[in-house]
Amino acid sequence: MGIYASLGISATGMSAQRLRMDTIASNLANADSTNGVGEAYRRKAVTMTAAPGGPGFALPRPTGSVSGEADLHGVAVTGIVEDNSPLRRIYEPGHPLADAEGYVTRPNVNAVTEMVDLVAAARSFQSNVAAFEATKNMARDALRIIQ
Repeated sequence: MGIYASLGISATGMSAQRLRMDTIASNLANADSTNGVGEAYRRKAVTMTAAPGGPGFALPRPTGSVSGEADLHGVAVTGIVEDNSPLRRIYEPGHPLADAEGYVTRPNVNAVTEMVDLVAAARSFQSNVAAFEATKNMARDALRIIQ
């Protein structure tokens, strides 16, 4: 197993968490966006899964692992999905986008939830950076030993 597999796994984690942070920023930016009568921006979330195996970014199974366990891989983004939770309806009869009952439809974005998700994504990104740096330092120290 080479050092490049570890670097690749950390890189996939950083890339996925960066996309997650971008999606959260989009949700926060559109927290008050309405698209018309009865319609509004829907919160989006990133879905991830273990990356498919390959020689470039796969670490072999640890010795003594149960037969059938998968090798260690990076992460792959499977998509950005819309949250189907109900949109908020706020009573504003004078608003130009109010329906016949006087309600304006607002996005299903909760700023507190988004900020918690943002902190979690940032911490995960930082963890991947630390793993990347540790691997890089091990490679540098190994090269220093053989000089």
